[in-house]
Amino acid sequence: MKNLLTTILLFITFVVTAQEFGVTAELRPRYEYRHGFKKPISSSDDAANFVSQRTRLNMKFKDEKYTLFLAIQNVNVWGDVSTLASNSKNGIVFHEAWAEYFINPKISIKLGRQEIIYDDSRIFGNVAWAQQARSHDAMLVKFKTGEKGKLQFGFALNANGETLVAEDYNVSQYKTFQYAWYNTKFNDALGLSALFLNNGMTYHNTQGDENITYSQTLGARLTFKKGRLSADATSYLQEGRTPLTVGKTDLSAYYVSANVKFKITDMFKVGAGLELLSGNDQDATTTTDNAFKPFYGTNHKFNGWMDYFYVGSHMNSVGLIDINVPISFSKNKFSAALIPHFFSAEGTILNPDTTKADAYLGTEIDFVVGYKLHKSINLNVGYSQMFATDSMQLIKGGDVNETNNWAWVMVTFKPSLFNWKKPLE
Repeated sequence: MKNLLTTILLFITFVVTAQEFGVTAELRPRYEYRHGFKKPISSSDDAANFVSQRTRLNMKFKDEKYTLFLAIQNVNVWGDVSTLASNSKNGIVFHEAWAEYFINPKISIKLGRQEIIYDDSRIFGNVAWAQQARSHDAMLVKFKTGEKGKLQFGFALNANGETLVAEDYNVSQYKTFQYAWYNTKFNDALGLSALFLNNGMTYHNTQGDENITYSQTLGARLTFKKGRLSADATSYLQEGRTPLTVGKTDLSAYYVSANVKFKITDMFKVGAGLELLSGNDQDATTTTDNAFKPFYGTNHKFNGWMDYFYVGSHMNSVGLIDINVPISFSKNKFSAALIPHFFSAEGTILNPDTTKADAYLGTEIDFVVGYKLHKSINLNVGYSQMFATDSMQLIKGGDVNETNNWAWVMVTFKPSLFNWKKPLE
């Protein structure tokens, strides 16, 4: 009762002192059938069936000089604890908990646990498809550079906890990073973004001492949109050192992509895309790591929804060439999309007898339909199938002769529970 009373008093305080205060929620159950998801299934394995769920409560407090945002989250799989359990398996966490202070109309500082999203989410994204999503403990310094320009700097420094002396960092992620991101629009049609990321990962030397090794990612993205035509082109280079690949020390990798979409009608859109991520040759003798790493991007968005590439795997492998042809339709409350992907390895794959294997990895077909049941309720149904080659089996294992497919059904409830705006005086 005491905790409930404290919560109510805090809620009332937020409301009466804020210029704006809002509370929203999200509940997102998703059923999945997995038979060859992420990699070809083995003939001895059966399909996985489960329902996962994201539950969130979001609160946003906005005053003249600062904004405070909290996102409380629980992620579970139906049945992962017994019906009599007193606690959930994953518990309740703060997915986001940040404050942004506005020094003046052009400069602000944002501190705390927060999602970091830039451009098309290739390098920094919130991974919204994953029920837990991604957020960072970081500080952002944000500038408005003119009417159409934005410049932001980001900083992160991670530790296991409060300690008296230095200790090894044992969380499987970056120890520190620093980045700069710039975005501007030259006119209503043409835009430019540039990103520099200095990424620090821990490793242990031969004496067992922890050190930090740094890699640098630098690149730019051009966007164009006029009338029914939209297009973008992106290029990144990666240099420095990396501890992520056994036997590799220096990093030298690259990434290029180009996409074009055209609205044939107000309802029907077609496009074509090419993405190339450099990789390592399996017969390489150099200690240079040539595999590009989209470190903190929303990788599920790219290279097929069955997550064969760069979603928890393939980061240090033979790279990828992805040619895709997205086709989409939308009218009123209904939407649909069909996206074929044609995958090839950028690096050399070797057969068991050390001869070179075919670079072609396979074709994935993704299909999704959506329907807006209510202004706060969306229904989505998806199906994907992978037609993998023997070369895919060489790098992923499993059995490419099995039917490798994935199906899912997801309902998203996102109601607005409370909104308050201070009346004008």
